[in-house]
Amino acid sequence: MSGTPDTTAGPTAPAAESGATMGGASGGRRRFWSARRVPAGLVALAVLVIAGWFLYDIAAVRAHRPGMSWRHELARQLAERQLDDVWVLTGAAVAAALGLWLLVLALTPGLRSVLTMHRTHPDVRAGLHRDAAAMVLRDRALEVAGVQSVRVAVKRRRTDVRAVSHFRDLDDVRKDLTAVLEGAIRGLGLARPSPLTLRVRRPGRKGR
Repeated sequence: MSGTPDTTAGPTAPAAESGATMGGASGGRRRFWSARRVPAGLVALAVLVIAGWFLYDIAAVRAHRPGMSWRHELARQLAERQLDDVWVLTGAAVAAALGLWLLVLALTPGLRSVLTMHRTHPDVRAGLHRDAAAMVLRDRALEVAGVQSVRVAVKRRRTDVRAVSHFRDLDDVRKDLTAVLEGAIRGLGLARPSPLTLRVRRPGRKGR
């Protein structure tokens, strides 16, 4: 972790996220906010095209040239169609859905793949990618005697671990895995460590 403000880092590989912004200068548990450049770019492009279209039509009228036929047709359709017309209702529903989508993007942080790490310096925020965290926990679990394979899914509310043990008593393996994984989760330095959910089974059998 460097001293550069507002960085995203992980213990295995840098978790730098282009387009990520901070959720606030304080509050170590706040998630990283996505800049959402693709939706913003699409909206800006749509506004540019529509504005350019209208400006071209206005310039043509000012130059004593006939305006585009689509504008006259649009004005006629808006004047003749009733509010309960199916096309009017469809257009209103599409516009409302797009507006709701933009509001959701504006009010939610996004970047669910980045977990906020505990802040040790007031000017530095760090985050850890879920895949990097899962890789660390998987490597630690494989060090436990009797573990043949491990599947790890690091979620925001819990960490799911599914292990296969080909020897040793399952209760002993589960006890060792619990101790190792809980210590590894604390070692990740997350601002909000997720509880561990562990299942251990024999090869070819359902988990316990």
